[in-house]
Amino acid sequence: METLSITPELTLRVEMLLASYADAIDDERYDEWPSFFTEKCLYKIISRDNQRRKLPMGLMYCDNRNMLRDRITSMRSANVFEPHTYRHALGRTLVTDGGDGSIAARTNYIVARIMHDGQTDLFSTGRYEDRIVEAEGKLLFRERVVVTDSTSTDALLVVPL
Repeated sequence: METLSITPELTLRVEMLLASYADAIDDERYDEWPSFFTEKCLYKIISRDNQRRKLPMGLMYCDNRNMLRDRITSMRSANVFEPHTYRHALGRTLVTDGGDGSIAARTNYIVARIMHDGQTDLFSTGRYEDRIVEAEGKLLFRERVVVTDSTSTDALLVVPL
């Protein structure tokens, strides 16, 4: 397999993908969320402790784009939760060759949760571990594993991180 050349331009494209992803969630454009992923994909939220111990149990697990769509449909029509929004702050992304034709990317994040009454809390910190591929001239997540620093998570984990 050919080695992927990690150029400044590729790194910028990856960082723009991550920024666009966070912007869609922060701006409550949840219906756009699945479009950031390939049809067959993995989206998982797992604690750092479980990941280190190689325990597969996570907080959220979707393995295809239809499951992502179902997650948004459920959030909009079936789940009962106090209205809130997120605001992401992303660190610089470390971009490397994924070794299988994909781009590997690691990005630290902090997410604040803003409740309908204006109360703002630090909701989640951690890192994104991504496998990104190019399809039809566009970068998409083949895998997005959200590794949370904390082992406890608020019951309001409804909106994707």
